[in-house]
Amino acid sequence: MKLKYSGFTLIELLVVISIIGVLIGLSVFGLQGARESARDGTRKTDLETIRSAIEIYKSDCNSYPSGSGNHSSVLATSGTSLKGSGATTSCSSSNTYLSKIPADPVSPNRNYLYYSDGITYEICAAMEQSQSGGSVSCGGSTSCGSDPCNYKAVNP
Repeated sequence: MKLKYSGFTLIELLVVISIIGVLIGLSVFGLQGARESARDGTRKTDLETIRSAIEIYKSDCNSYPSGSGNHSSVLATSGTSLKGSGATTSCSSSNTYLSKIPADPVSPNRNYLYYSDGITYEICAAMEQSQSGGSVSCGGSTSCGSDPCNYKAVNP
């Protein structure tokens, strides 16, 4: 009587496992780029949200919020929100222009930088994927946390 065993050989199993390992390795690198791109998109959206709130603030208060540094410490007038200064009746301190100031997706390692002299303003961020032009300056500083700022939004 002849016995016949069916199954995979050790070589066949090693080849399949190697192929699966290579595919997983390639997909991890591909997903990293997608994550960076998504965080950069969030940063641009956050800066546009801040810019919109600052423009509405200016239309009521006749100037941009003054200051320089981390956007949260400069713009937050009641801990976490951008409110009116109370300088004029249209700029009442009860007016909320931005209820929660957004933070960088990888905060506290990175943050948004804000600078304004009351007449113009700059908001900067450090994008993960390369931006043309190298680093940018916001009020003389080029550091957006652990990385240099390389994206800037200014008043229109």
